[in-house]
Amino acid sequence: MTLHMATPSSTERFIAKVNNRFKFSLFLLYKLPSAWMAGVRVRSMTAETCTTVVPYRWLSQNPFRSTYFACLAMAAEMSSGVLAMAHADAAPAKVSMLVTGMEGLFLKKAKNKTYFTCNAGNDILNAIHQTVQTGESSALTISVAGVSEDGTEIARFMITWSFKKISS
Repeated sequence: MTLHMATPSSTERFIAKVNNRFKFSLFLLYKLPSAWMAGVRVRSMTAETCTTVVPYRWLSQNPFRSTYFACLAMAAEMSSGVLAMAHADAAPAKVSMLVTGMEGLFLKKAKNKTYFTCNAGNDILNAIHQTVQTGESSALTISVAGVSEDGTEIARFMITWSFKKISS
């Protein structure tokens, strides 16, 4: 079930800003400098899905010649977080959002770029809609998989987001 709570243009404007590599890079530099320095970037975004990428390079490496797990976690969280930001920003009431849980499963060494895709845009929209309608906070656990360029699954994260309506 897809719910539209705001004019499509408000969500579309947010998505356009995220998909503008220069503007979003400046946002990361200002708000998430560690992700910016590690090379975490949004590859593509729609209202339903977001794909991020983290490279294996000097600033994202661990001593075992692979991408440091925290850099993988940043990219996974960002893929779901940008979707949550888009839908919270377009909501008819102010909604705060916060990661309240994260679990990671590491399957292979990340030796190159790792791509994380979150396809939970509609689930996030529904959770925010529930929060706005009821005034009660809601939580949503989202699965985000990270794959290498050849499609091999590198890691899987379960990220729990909490949404709360902010009283005016």
